[in-house]
Amino acid sequence: MEHILCAVDLSDEPDALKILEEAEKLAGLYDASLSLVTVVPDYGSSWVGSFFKEGTLKMATEAAMDALKKLSADTQARGRKVQHIVEIGTTYEEILHAADQMNADLIVVGAHKPDLASRIIGPNASRVVRYAKASVLVVRV
Repeated sequence: MEHILCAVDLSDEPDALKILEEAEKLAGLYDASLSLVTVVPDYGSSWVGSFFKEGTLKMATEAAMDALKKLSADTQARGRKVQHIVEIGTTYEEILHAADQMNADLIVVGAHKPDLASRIIGPNASRVVRYAKASVLVVRV
C-alpha cells in the first residue's frame, strides 16, 4: 500500500478527526503517503447560484482548505506529511475522481449507522464503496 486517501466532511469536525486518525494509523503502518480530501458542493452553475454573490464559492473553497490544514495539524506535527485536496461538485463523484487521480490504494470514509433516510437515498459512503476501483475502509462514526 503506497497511497491512502482520507475523505472527510468538515461540517462534523469530531467525526472528521476520528476518520483522519484511522487513516493516519494505516498510513503509519504501511509507510504510505496520505491525502485528505473534502468536497464543497457546486451551486455556481445552477439557478441557486444566482442568489450568492460572486466569489462565494472561492471563499468557501479557501475556508475548506484552511479547515483541512487545521484538522491535520497534529498528524503533521508527528512528522507525517499530508496532501490537502478540496474538490467542488458531487461528494462521492469527487472522492472517486481524487482517488483515481492519485492512484489511491485505499480510500477511508466515514459513515453513520444507517437510518431509513440513508437506506432510501443512498449515502455517499455506500456509493464510494460501490464504485471505487481501490479498497475502501468505512469508519463507523
